[in-house]
Amino acid sequence: MSRGALFLTVVEAPLADPPIDPPPPAEGLFSPLKHGAFRGIWIASLLSNLGGLIQGVGAAWIMTQLTTDAGLVAMVQSAQMGPVLLFAIAAGAIADMYDRRKVAMIAVAIAFAGATALAVTCLLGAVSPAVLLISCLVIGSGNALLWPAWQSSVSEQVPRHALPAAIALNSISFNIARSFGPAIGGLIVAAFGGAAAFAATAFSYVPLFTMLFRWKRVQEPARLPPEGMGRAIVSGVRYVFHSPPIRVVLIRTLATGLVGACLSALLPLVAREVLHGTAPTFGLLLGAFGVGAVCGAATINRLRKRFTPGLLSGTATLVVAAATAVVGFSTSLPLTAGVLLFGGAGWMLCMNEYNVALQTYAPRWVAGRALATFQAAIAGGMAIGAWVWGQVAHDVGVPMALKISSALLALLPLVWLGLRLTLAPRSDGVRDALDPPTELDVVLALTPRSGPIRIEIVYSVPPEQARGFYGLMQQIRGVRSRSGGYGWSLSRDIAQPDVWLEAYSCPTWLDYLRQRTRISQHDRELQASLRDFLYPDAPITVRRWLERPFGSVRWKDDSPDRETPDIAPL
Repeated sequence: MSRGALFLTVVEAPLADPPIDPPPPAEGLFSPLKHGAFRGIWIASLLSNLGGLIQGVGAAWIMTQLTTDAGLVAMVQSAQMGPVLLFAIAAGAIADMYDRRKVAMIAVAIAFAGATALAVTCLLGAVSPAVLLISCLVIGSGNALLWPAWQSSVSEQVPRHALPAAIALNSISFNIARSFGPAIGGLIVAAFGGAAAFAATAFSYVPLFTMLFRWKRVQEPARLPPEGMGRAIVSGVRYVFHSPPIRVVLIRTLATGLVGACLSALLPLVAREVLHGTAPTFGLLLGAFGVGAVCGAATINRLRKRFTPGLLSGTATLVVAAATAVVGFSTSLPLTAGVLLFGGAGWMLCMNEYNVALQTYAPRWVAGRALATFQAAIAGGMAIGAWVWGQVAHDVGVPMALKISSALLALLPLVWLGLRLTLAPRSDGVRDALDPPTELDVVLALTPRSGPIRIEIVYSVPPEQARGFYGLMQQIRGVRSRSGGYGWSLSRDIAQPDVWLEAYSCPTWLDYLRQRTRISQHDRELQASLRDFLYPDAPITVRRWLERPFGSVRWKDDSPDRETPDIAPL
């Protein structure tokens, strides 16, 4: 305990038994569509996804007309996905700090502006590799801001037990667009040119903007003021870092994107150089991949009931590896398109399993930031992987690059087993706490900036329960750290071995109040299990201290026992 600390309060905090929740009703794949807000936004997002795929085909094919450099062709994908890697965490923080509906509307407007500028530039004949990549960066920046706000708002449009089906439907939306968008994009480019394709993309964003504008989002009133951007980013990163299930998902997603990006990044070159096709050929190949993804999505519910997350995602990765290998050997359009059906199904099943796992284990207060890290992992893997595989294809050729990628993909499931990066078992995931935290007995006149705040919790543990208690406290450490606690420690009284002391700090009083509201129902149940290792009916004593380094306190003349508050206390 610091000599410069002032004692704040003492509270006895017995832990209650966790409540027993009724089992959620069974949800079919299409049941989330019965919710009006989700249905309208889903249909509009299908159209915007269709436009995005048309833009992707147009940009990639026009780049092949502007240059024969495989690296520049692959950079189209990097330009569209790179902003997600760069801005994802900030975009996730914005989605958690502000109205997600308004954030999504602004993001759609940015993407609309980028697509419109690209259409005008192409119409005027001023398009060049640099202009094309910059325009793709703008559109990618809009998508980077949109994705966390849009996906984290799904839990506000459907009940939590319907979330896996809603996530699958969002994946189906994208892959339905992938099934038809590339072929449509190829036909538009071939018949009317790139300007028409980019104009179609711009107009596809209008329905989504309209549906977001009409959505009557019910926003829970905030109990505390929002965090600053820097602190919000740090909080999100700390949560992800101290959450083992989410950390495993992100590592696997990033590695799969890095290795698997070869197929999508080099597909324009497969169409042009290996199959000697044109823009419609490229659109057909992308369409086959999308149709396969839709077929994979249609089997999600059945497969998730029969297989564990690790087995399902591992098998799906092997399917993608096999499809990539066949594309590397094939010179036949029917064979290549046929195996891309399986490749699309495998890719969709793998990424959907990762997406569901992450969203189920992220509480609402950090959902946008957690999803942003997931999108950053996908986009970062795909963007960096696209650039790497473009260089590899430049040196050894497109077929050999695909074969190397296939071999590495096949090794990934073994790597996960060797490194013990296994996915957590399925459950209903992390739930927000059912009840607000208890009121505190505060005597000092605190301001939101008062701090640091040090929390000390005293437990009485029988010696024979010490080992089990210590093991469980390692999990409690993660709870404190991911909710905003710093400098966690656990100590044992050398004079009274059955007395244990847990301690951690929060930078300010406001940070501590936030930390208390971030304890999820899952965390409360974990803390409740501590009671099994304590003396029966022994109180758990909580002491909260306001640390006061020398020279940091200003006193009022008429109130020597109170500090001068900078602003009104909470």
